[in-house]
Amino acid sequence: MDDRVAIITGGSRGIGRATAIAAANRGFRICVGYASNQAAAKSVVSDIEAKNGKAIAVKCDVGNEGDIVALFRAADEFGKLGALINNAGIVGPTSRVDEMSAERIQRMMAVNVTGSILCAREAVKRMSTRHGGSGGVIINLSSVAAKLGSPNTYVDYAASKGAIDSFTIGLGYEVAGEGSRGDPARADRHRNSRQRRRT
Repeated sequence: MDDRVAIITGGSRGIGRATAIAAANRGFRICVGYASNQAAAKSVVSDIEAKNGKAIAVKCDVGNEGDIVALFRAADEFGKLGALINNAGIVGPTSRVDEMSAERIQRMMAVNVTGSILCAREAVKRMSTRHGGSGGVIINLSSVAAKLGSPNTYVDYAASKGAIDSFTIGLGYEVAGEGSRGDPARADRHRNSRQRRRT
């Protein structure tokens, strides 16, 4: 996988930033996807380049299919895709289910679930031997909230991560024979992150 591209959504801060730097240290070219914080994304790129790595930053709201397609096209220009880390996600303010709006729930699912599935779709098109690729790995970030349910806090977020767990299992079986892996990664990513958008 050395000198192949790794796309990391939500790569400008936190888990995404740490993952980007770690992957660069292992020889990947890094495509940092970020939703809004351009300065933070450029900082990740600068840190990687300071250690003779290669990286680019691409603005991408994973709740928007057009942005996802553009992200992968930018990565295509940077090299051959070897890994996708589906890290981008959002969490809303603390709320009970009977206080949630349809708009909040739809946005949560669009970013945390649909966005991850669409990113995986684009990755499989590039990495699967069925499509002429040479393999790779897709890592989907989940949360302990998927197991705990986060009652009285953000059940919608927990549900979105439960969906990611199910998707990862199905995707792994679907592409295992095509040189690609779908791996789960669970972190307590919602700790201290209430009422802020992850980018």
